[in-house]
Amino acid sequence: MELKEAFGATLRQARVRKGLTQEHFSLVSSRTNVSLLERGGTSPTLVKLEELCSVLGVHPVSLITACYMRKENITDLKGFLAQVRKDLKAIDA
Repeated sequence: MELKEAFGATLRQARVRKGLTQEHFSLVSSRTNVSLLERGGTSPTLVKLEELCSVLGVHPVSLITACYMRKENITDLKGFLAQVRKDLKAIDA
């Protein structure tokens, strides 16, 4: 799956599971832009990602994690997070 497509599907899933409509994002993004993101037509900037996540009530890293798990078809959350922890230690984060 392409990254933009995975992000869009993940954003839509999170939005729907939170019971939000695209209009709920109107203070941070137009409905048209949210729709375009959800269809994988574009990618958000880091600032836009943070704004979208503020509406969703999730940390941006959580949404990105779910996105990459979808993109790479990963089902082992514990193993994935262990790899992230290892990577963060390797870059002294």
